[in-house]
Amino acid sequence: MLRSLSLVVLVFALFLPGFDAGSLRADQKDNPKNHSAVQPAPRDAGWMKRHDKFVEIAKRGDIEVLFVGDSITDAWGGEGHGKGGGADIFEKEFKPKKAANFGIGGDRTQHVLWRLQNGEFDSIQPKALMLMIGTNNIGGNTADEIADGIEAIVAEINKRSPKTKVLLLAIFPRATAKGAALEAQTAKINAVNARIAKIDDGGKKVKFLNIGKKFLAEDGSIPKEIMPDQLHLSGKGYRIWADAVSPALEELMK
Repeated sequence: MLRSLSLVVLVFALFLPGFDAGSLRADQKDNPKNHSAVQPAPRDAGWMKRHDKFVEIAKRGDIEVLFVGDSITDAWGGEGHGKGGGADIFEKEFKPKKAANFGIGGDRTQHVLWRLQNGEFDSIQPKALMLMIGTNNIGGNTADEIADGIEAIVAEINKRSPKTKVLLLAIFPRATAKGAALEAQTAKINAVNARIAKIDDGGKKVKFLNIGKKFLAEDGSIPKEIMPDQLHLSGKGYRIWADAVSPALEELMK
């Protein structure tokens, strides 16, 4: 009787608006790594159109450098994107290197994982891939869960394109909270970065790079001229980013 009642409750819950089936499965499994950050998941119809566009771009091939991430990467611009803060830099400095940008605003690790498994990485084998993801998981996952998600993405890239070298960026600093909440937010980001730094194998397949301090003032605050909303970058922020990663990308592309 209890088993039947539980089944009814589960079926009813599956049809509730906004119900996250992945979260339920994660709660019910014994495997500590079977949580939302590692369970591939798509999003809404608008997001799916963006994904389909990236699949189309991938099918054309001729991509040597791929940017992957959330809104912070999305704002690099490029085909399939709006005019983001880094668009001019991307067009002048990265596009000639046959770069493509597969960043989508709002993405979490599980969304990037789904995209890689569903067409965006089927037709290309770029020499280098720059990955920065995880900040949107901060509110819903633990540091270890976020690191699990990032590790799963890197593993997926290595599996699908063993020749692609990954430039794995630390999650950028943010100050979208105050007081104790900001301290907790920063501590979680630092914990994620400390763990994913261990994925670095000397650049054979993965090079980890933490450029977060380049966005900070001497007192540790984030200047609004670099991150106006304390999360997303200005044009000046993208200039800092480009200068910081270009040598590493060049090295990985050799």
